[in-house]
Amino acid sequence: MEPFSGLSESQFEKLVALVRCRGGDVQRGRPWRPSLANRVLLVATYWRTNLTLRQVAPLFGISKSAADRILDHLAPLLAISPARRPRKDTVYIVDGTLVPTRDRSISASSKNYRYSTNLQVVIDANSRLVVAIGIPLPGSRNDCRAFTESGIDRACRGAPVIADGGYQGTRALIPHRKRRGQRRLSPQQEAENMVHRKARARVEHALSRLKNWKILRDCRLKGDGVHQAMLGIARLHNLALTG
Repeated sequence: MEPFSGLSESQFEKLVALVRCRGGDVQRGRPWRPSLANRVLLVATYWRTNLTLRQVAPLFGISKSAADRILDHLAPLLAISPARRPRKDTVYIVDGTLVPTRDRSISASSKNYRYSTNLQVVIDANSRLVVAIGIPLPGSRNDCRAFTESGIDRACRGAPVIADGGYQGTRALIPHRKRRGQRRLSPQQEAENMVHRKARARVEHALSRLKNWKILRDCRLKGDGVHQAMLGIARLHNLALTG
């Protein structure tokens, strides 16, 4: 189970129960051949291994077109829930990650020398769970613009946000920078930057774990597929952390 979904057996059972509660087992028209658990496993396997659906479908004894329908049906049901109103002690950390994709309508040549999309990811600093993911933007879009245009700024309302220096001009808390004519930062500023770096490392670790689902290393999905995959993978990531 774990190599194909990133989840233990008990965690996977919780995921199947969630999809069932969201209507994933509702029959419309001809019934599905695979069980709900196998359909959820098919989607998780596709995201985890980045095999093509033509390669994944025979593993479940179905055709590629049936696998396409399963992916279209279940991917939205696996997405993380919208961010709730944060508690008073909540602190968010935001960062952008580049996801290489074949869909040129939502991608652009970026600093990784590939056509990529910029996805803004927000985590809870305490629990390290993914809280929200912005809509995909071209990979050439800088983070300070993506913070607003992706909708992440609205998801972060009501809580302080930590970010790197690329978010200058937003309301996020960024490290101290040397001003014009300033040769070095003060000892206090250096100490505060060190605390800031240690806290912000948590979002880097989260992005690294998200990309264990290999579809985020070379995504063949188009349109909303990239965003739905990221939202679903965030659900799997959170479930793997919480158990």
